Amino acid sequence: MAAAEATSTPYPLRFARLVKIEHTVFALPFAYVGAFLAVDGVPSGHDLLWITVAMVGARSLAMALNRLIDAGLDARNPRTAGRELPSGLLSPAAVVGFSLVSLAIFLVAVWQLDPIVRWLWPIPVAAFVVYPYLKRFTWLCHLWLGACDGLAPVGAWAAIKGELPWQAWALGAAVTFWVAGFDLFYALFDVEVDRRQGLHSWATRFGVADVFRGARGLHALTVAALVAAGLGLSVGWLYWAGVAVVGALLAYEHAIVRPDDLRRLDAAFFTMNGVISIAFFVFVLLDVL
Repeated sequence: MAAAEATSTPYPLRFARLVKIEHTVFALPFAYVGAFLAVDGVPSGHDLLWITVAMVGARSLAMALNRLIDAGLDARNPRTAGRELPSGLLSPAAVVGFSLVSLAIFLVAVWQLDPIVRWLWPIPVAAFVVYPYLKRFTWLCHLWLGACDGLAPVGAWAAIKGELPWQAWALGAAVTFWVAGFDLFYALFDVEVDRRQGLHSWATRFGVADVFRGARGLHALTVAALVAAGLGLSVGWLYWAGVAVVGALLAYEHAIVRPDDLRRLDAAFFTMNGVISIAFFVFVLLDVL
């Protein structure tokens, strides 16, 4: 029954599931944060449109490459064996084609924005290709993933202003630490399988208890980086309220998951992080209006 239901899934929906399109909510709001703070107001509709298209194209490319490179690993993991490539719902050729289309969409969007990003676009693409291989060699893969997402506010700032001041990098650092911190939690889903397959993560290297210490430290750095960015910008009290909300939500995320009780790990990873990104963007939007 499950197999029949899977094979009846419309073809476009298979690609949406491949890239987990709903998780765009993690990075896209922070790209908007970079754009809004760059101009200390509301960017033009043209810039917002093409930043959105660039983000969707880049994220789709990153996820498709990740699934392609990890297809063999996913097939040997019971949690991921049902994904589109291991299960045969999508062929490697189809995903390669999807990746090329995503890259084309990204490049078309980049060429509508400030000329500086026409020179910088290979950086995120190279980062996307490198990331899936890192888990085969180092537990620092979490920080690399965070840095990939951290390029969102940095790239959006450059796409509008044609410059990269330290405040943009501070926003990028905040996203880097935030994503790396919750990716430490995400690795707990597969810690035993990763050990059997010889893969590297913070959990396999330092143990489950240290995942929580590492995530707390990274999320403290998230708040510190947001504070640093705010101190370098002409922001109002609503920005600071947004930083406080981010800190409170991160504290709640850590409160609902413990080393001896991972039952709410899904809620901590998916629900709370979506709330964090959207909530902070809303506060930034209100602050610049």
